[in-house]
Amino acid sequence: MENIEKKAASCKRVHCLVLSYPAQGHINPLLQFAKRLEHKGLKVTLVTTYFISKSLHRDSSSPSTSISLEAISDGYDEGGSAQTEGVEAYLERFWQIGPRSLCELVENMNGSGVPVDCIVYDSFLPWALDVAKKFGLVGAAFLTQSCVVDCIYYHVNKGLLKLPLLDSQLLLPGMPPLEPQDMPSFVYDLGSYPAVSDMVVKYQFDNIDKADWVLCNTFYELEKEVAQWLGKHWSLKTIGPTIPSMYLDKQIEEDKDYGFSIFKPNNESCIKWLNDRANEETSQKGLVVNWCPQLEVLAHEATGCFLTHCGWNSTMEALSLGVPMVAMPQWTDQSTNSKCVMDVWKTGLKVPADDKGIVRREAIAHCIREILQGERGKEIRQNAGKWSNFAKEAVTKGGSSDKNIDDFVANSISSKSF
Repeated sequence: MENIEKKAASCKRVHCLVLSYPAQGHINPLLQFAKRLEHKGLKVTLVTTYFISKSLHRDSSSPSTSISLEAISDGYDEGGSAQTEGVEAYLERFWQIGPRSLCELVENMNGSGVPVDCIVYDSFLPWALDVAKKFGLVGAAFLTQSCVVDCIYYHVNKGLLKLPLLDSQLLLPGMPPLEPQDMPSFVYDLGSYPAVSDMVVKYQFDNIDKADWVLCNTFYELEKEVAQWLGKHWSLKTIGPTIPSMYLDKQIEEDKDYGFSIFKPNNESCIKWLNDRANEETSQKGLVVNWCPQLEVLAHEATGCFLTHCGWNSTMEALSLGVPMVAMPQWTDQSTNSKCVMDVWKTGLKVPADDKGIVRREAIAHCIREILQGERGKEIRQNAGKWSNFAKEAVTKGGSSDKNIDDFVANSISSKSF
C-alpha cells in the first residue's frame, strides 16, 4: 500500500475521469469512489451533465471539494430530462450528444496540461468505453447495483435466461432459489418502462466484456459466490461499500457525507427530532421531510429500524451501519435486494402485500414490532451487526475492497506512458 501511494505521489499527472449518470443515486457511489482514488494519490475529475452540475449543492467541509467537477452535454443543458417528453426521448438525445461532448472534454483536458489516463464510467453510459478506447485510455465500467442483480441482467442480456419467465422457481449461479416476483421488475414485468429497461438490461452489458475493469459497488464477503462467478466472465473487482469513510474505516478525514446533493436535506430538523428520542423509542407522531440526511439518521442511536424501498444505495447504507430493514420494494432492482435482505443476509423483513397487491399499514406495523420487540428481531439485529463489521473490514487497509482499489490504482499508474 505504501509503495502504491509513493508511486502515485510521484506521478501527479495520473488523471482519472469519473463519469456519472445524471441522478443522485449514481452520483453518490461514483463520488465516493472518486474520493478513494484521490486519497490513494490519483488526480480525479467527476463528470456529470451541465444541468445537474449547476443544480448540485456542495458541502464546503467535505473532502469532495478537492475533486474537480466538469460537465458534458446531454442535449438538454437548461433542464435535463425535465425538458423532454419522456425518458425515451431523453436517452435517445443523450446517446447522440453525450459521446461527442465527452470526446471534446477529453481533448480539451489533453491539451491543457492535465491529460486523461483513465475513464471510470457509470455502466448506464456504455458509450463512454468507446470514447476511452478512441483515445487509448483505460476504460473501467462502474456497476451501481448489486452483483446479484447484475448477474440476472447479464443472463437475460446473453439469452441465458429466457423471457417471459415461465418457471415458478429460477436457479442462477451463486444465488438462492428465486421466484419470478423476486426478480428485478424489468425481468418479471415485461414492457414496463421500456426505455429504462433497455438501458439497464441491454445496453449497459452490450460491451462490458471489452472493459479493462468492471468495478462493482458491493463488498466481496456480501456476495462472494456471485462475485466469483462474474469474475470468470469479466475483470470484476468489488470496491464497496461506497459510503463516506467516517462511517466505515475513517481513512479519509472529515468524510462525513457525500458532499454533492441535488436536493437540500433538512439536516437540523431531522437530527433535532431524533435527539429528543431515546434508543428505539417512538412517540405517537413521526416527522415528514422532503429530503433527509439519511446517513446521519441511520447512524443515530435512536434509529431502531429502516423502512425502505431497498434501492441499492439505501440497502448498502443500512448494511454498513448495522440497521435492520423493513423492506417495501417498488420497482427495478428493489425486489431482488429485498429478497437478499430477508432470506440471504437475514437483516430485515419484507412487508407482505395483500391479494390486491397493496401493502397495508397493519403489515408494516407488524414487521416493525417484530424487529424491535419480537424473537426474530434478535437474530436480525445480530446479523445486521455482523454485516456491518464485514463492510467496515472490506474498506479498511488490507480489506478485500481496499486491496482491489489498490490494484486498480497500481494498474492506472503502470499503464501511463512517461
